[in-house]
Amino acid sequence: MRQTRRAYRVVATRGDDQETSAEPLNDGSASSRLDFLAKALIAAGAVGLGGGLAVALPRLAASAPSQDEDVEIFKFVLVLEYLQAAFYERAVSRGGLDGDLLEFAQVAAQHERAHVVFFENALGSETPERPTFDFGDRTRDADAFGAAAVALEDLVVSAYNGQGPNLTKAALAQAGRIVSVEARHAAWVRSIVGENPAPDATDEARSVAETKAAMEQFGGGQ
Repeated sequence: MRQTRRAYRVVATRGDDQETSAEPLNDGSASSRLDFLAKALIAAGAVGLGGGLAVALPRLAASAPSQDEDVEIFKFVLVLEYLQAAFYERAVSRGGLDGDLLEFAQVAAQHERAHVVFFENALGSETPERPTFDFGDRTRDADAFGAAAVALEDLVVSAYNGQGPNLTKAALAQAGRIVSVEARHAAWVRSIVGENPAPDATDEARSVAETKAAMEQFGGGQ
């Protein structure tokens, strides 16, 4: 039986060491949690895979931005954060990486875990189930990992870009602080594998359906 998750409000402090902590919220709705999170982040200036991959991505309505829509979009991007966190954690644990690629995977894994925690706290009891993933040799072989990491980071940036116009102003401020880090990941890993870190003047924006189709590239047999 699934445990009930308490909702928390993000509190950021400034100083020599920036810390982000969480405090319980009194309001039980995910919409209210998102509003509280946005206010806390803005006020504090906080910065915060083919065949058979079955991930239950939410269907997002074509409507004006609203807090209810924020919740559905946050559920959607949380699935992507679960995917990234699992990919990097598994690559680090399997010992096939070294040098710059290993450093990138370690740092990215830490960032993605933080992103997961943020969205889980924002969504509270509306957090979706964490999917399981099968990455095959992409977390064992350095060359395969590099190519997959480039594709994955590009995918995540384009998915965030696709949903940005559908978010309320407050939720967009939160997502913007995360997607900018994802873009840094994309440039970093491209540089490591010898690709142009910024090949285009603008980035693609993918819909939910396009993102789901692209996610089918990831995974495969053991």
